[in-house]
Amino acid sequence: MTILRRVQVGGSVERMTLTIQPLSGTLGAEIFGADLLSGLSNAEFDEIHQAFLDHKVIVLRGQNGLTPDQQKDFARRFGTLNIHPYVKGMDGHPELLEIIKEPDEKTNFGGGWHSDMSFLEEPALGSVLHAIEVPPYGGDTLFADQQAAYDRLSDGLKATLEGMTAIHTASKEYGADGYSAAVRQSMDAKSAPDAPEFEHPVIRTHPQTGRKGLFINPAFTLRFAGWSRKESRPLLTYLFDLSREERNTCRVRWQAGDVTMWDNRCVWHYALNDYHGYRRHMRRATINGDRPR
Repeated sequence: MTILRRVQVGGSVERMTLTIQPLSGTLGAEIFGADLLSGLSNAEFDEIHQAFLDHKVIVLRGQNGLTPDQQKDFARRFGTLNIHPYVKGMDGHPELLEIIKEPDEKTNFGGGWHSDMSFLEEPALGSVLHAIEVPPYGGDTLFADQQAAYDRLSDGLKATLEGMTAIHTASKEYGADGYSAAVRQSMDAKSAPDAPEFEHPVIRTHPQTGRKGLFINPAFTLRFAGWSRKESRPLLTYLFDLSREERNTCRVRWQAGDVTMWDNRCVWHYALNDYHGYRRHMRRATINGDRPR
């Protein structure tokens, strides 16, 4: 799909193209021709916003030199920005996380399937990740479409899950032995073994598209409300396995300068940790969302 736009340049009309190329048959798209450094017109933003709703993951190639303020300006067009409760933000820009893995480190950040900030009472709308330095190979990010996973459920299981809720918390990931709270050379995360628990519907209706999707994830979903963790485990395991099936996924291969945005209301992601000996530096803005319904 190619979208044409017109801009006024020096008294003449120049024809420019914004090209949107799907990454897979399920979700994800690359966008070429957008310039976040110069800023987007309202019409350009509307096209990108619609692509975000349509594809759930969008990759804006070629944003080399994007400053922290420019990244925040773009993210703020979608909503207010989150300050992470357990990970220290960038100096001077607390809304931005510097996600860095040094060559001698073994543990990355985000190295497991999850949805950002589902452990909050009002989970994140989306995340905007800018690639500053990438390894020569590896370090890709996988994404999984939770609306596609829901569509694959039987009618009987959909009916069973419809009125159910689940408990989300950061206590497992950010506990004393949690993966997300692990000591990292270039990141400052604190443990939160007593993090609060919040109850969210297992089936979430997207507030803008109206589509239904699963809203649970392996990192932050503890159990079904009213069920024990032991009782919850078999059904959660089945749903998690379905959710990350290859047919529900896409893969982003990063280039320095890329900006990738994903919809945490209906997408999981997984940062692959397969580039030991090389540095990877990303910068993330997270957009506040609303209470799931």
